[in-house]
Amino acid sequence: MEKFFAALQNMFKIPELRKRIFFTLGMIIIYRLGAHITAPGVNKVQLEKVWGEVSGTLLGVLDLFSGGNFRTISVFALGVTPYITASIIIQLMTVLYLPLKKVQEEGEVGRQKINQWTRYLTVVLCSIQTFFVSTWLQKNAIIGDSWWASILIVVTLTTGTIFVMWLGEQITERGIGNGISLLIFVGIVIGLPRGITQISDRISAGDPTQTLGVVFLVIVLIALIALIVYVESARRHIKISYASRRMGNQVYQGQETTLPLKVNMGGVIPVIFASSVLAMPQTLFSAFPADPNQPDAVWTKIFQFFQQFHGGDPYYELVFLTMIVLFTFFYITIQFNTDDVADNLRKSGGFVPGVRPGSQTAEYLNYILTRLTTVGALYLAFIAFVPQLLLSGFKVARLPFFGPALDNFFTSTPGLSWIPTGLGYQFYFGGTSLLILVGVAMDTIAQVEAQLVMRNYEGFLGSGSRLRGRRS
Repeated sequence: MEKFFAALQNMFKIPELRKRIFFTLGMIIIYRLGAHITAPGVNKVQLEKVWGEVSGTLLGVLDLFSGGNFRTISVFALGVTPYITASIIIQLMTVLYLPLKKVQEEGEVGRQKINQWTRYLTVVLCSIQTFFVSTWLQKNAIIGDSWWASILIVVTLTTGTIFVMWLGEQITERGIGNGISLLIFVGIVIGLPRGITQISDRISAGDPTQTLGVVFLVIVLIALIALIVYVESARRHIKISYASRRMGNQVYQGQETTLPLKVNMGGVIPVIFASSVLAMPQTLFSAFPADPNQPDAVWTKIFQFFQQFHGGDPYYELVFLTMIVLFTFFYITIQFNTDDVADNLRKSGGFVPGVRPGSQTAEYLNYILTRLTTVGALYLAFIAFVPQLLLSGFKVARLPFFGPALDNFFTSTPGLSWIPTGLGYQFYFGGTSLLILVGVAMDTIAQVEAQLVMRNYEGFLGSGSRLRGRRS
């Protein structure tokens, strides 16, 4: 602990690092101030009334990544969501569209072009998204029913998103850590005091059952954080050897190195994909509700089924976890092309000992990557499911045949009665939040520690120890 506080003290001894830290804090303060500026023309009373009905839809996902700004329709209501979507689309297009991939391979110039196109796409996506948001606000009588009110919301929210995107880029360039990730991190952390308040209220009530539930929740939370730190830092090192080669009059001796492959190469992206896709049906039904006067209509029956299709529902959890696994394999296949890696190794004179260069190396890398991806996908599914089980429970009564009997068993068994209903906490404590919080914290601390070690200061873990971020 003394070394940790010594490292904190050393952070402010370095003028450049101190300047970066204060700059980052200043940008975060500006971002949080914008959360208290409501967009013009918004009826706050009606908004609060409507929000209780749509928190489980795609709008709830938007609110998570906007740091609660969407709930109040502030000027930063959409947060960095359009920028994240644009970045993912551009990233996918660099694989599917060959000319864009060539631009990406142009080095720093290509990277700047890709970033500029990402900004343009962000503005386009934000304009479309804010148009639907303004339509939803008008339909629920949250803003006035006029073109001027709709245009005002579109312009205000689009401008706010562009400003947030600029804040994130400034933090990345002149501050500490990844700016966009830090803004999401801050938005999630803001909601933690509310959860802590709920826990303290449960303990102060004096109910032994509630106290045991809180202790159990804290233990599971600590265990999940430890698991995330362990897996996000885990690497599978593949030995790479380089043969001796002659360039001009100089002979370069052969050397050995390693190719580190992360266990969870997909990060939090597969969970975000799955959450967004599954939130779309609820959003669609909130925009086009069924007619209660036609109970036998097909749309009404579909609507009634999806009314219960949310966290805790067995069908929802099955689809959600399946989509996380599928998206993990899909995303990593796009991110890490084994054929390109094998070809680059062959061109640079590198090879895996015992494996022939070229196609056999690609097959060997694909074999290892498939096993790592399987472990990473199951890990993401586990992290996403456990917090959902604690908060919303697992409504086994919805299962066919043995569902009601199983529900009666859990309900009548002491210590297991919370499984069908959850622990009853309302704050957001999902796997996505945990992955973002722990991952961003690891990346930021790793960058600060690198600055300290570079200037001959000990890091947070002392001499001889290094904390590796997700991108190391």
